[in-house]
Amino acid sequence: MSDQISPWVQRYAPLVPGGAVLDLACGSGRHSRHMAALGHEVVAVDRDPAALAATCGPGITTSAIDLEEEGVAWPFGPQRFAGIVVTNYLHRPLIAEMLDSLAPNGVLIYETFADGNAQFGKPSNPAFLLQPGELLELARAHGLRVVAFEDGVITAPKAAMVQRLCAVKPDFPREAALLPPF
Repeated sequence: MSDQISPWVQRYAPLVPGGAVLDLACGSGRHSRHMAALGHEVVAVDRDPAALAATCGPGITTSAIDLEEEGVAWPFGPQRFAGIVVTNYLHRPLIAEMLDSLAPNGVLIYETFADGNAQFGKPSNPAFLLQPGELLELARAHGLRVVAFEDGVITAPKAAMVQRLCAVKPDFPREAALLPPF
């Protein structure tokens, strides 16, 4: 895993309004630290205690939870987070409850592996790969407005097939979704 902030997360993180941010499957905390540096209180969740130890820092609360463990319930209430960041992680049974935890004006920033990634290595199990248009369909099904979407090959930090999405809840102001040009 790279400690470099995902360019996708870096580009869309400024859209997240004031409030708490969930970094789901945070790994060593690269995005937790970035969101905390932007002034957010961050809840960093991962099942790996060693990764969480590396995540600790000002403005970051860590929580060791294996959300894929049998019988584990989604630990967060509705409309709790101004932003949710997910990278390199997919566990479909959690998605509906995760999206319910997004505030009415909240921002979802999601980037993970997609079908076709096997040509680049792991993950290659279809259970961990998004199908074509899957993130777009999830956004539509949960009433999110898509700000940006990409589906294709990236070359850094390593070659991979990914889908990435930035989507907002209905109360997010349209004018706030405009970013400076590249």
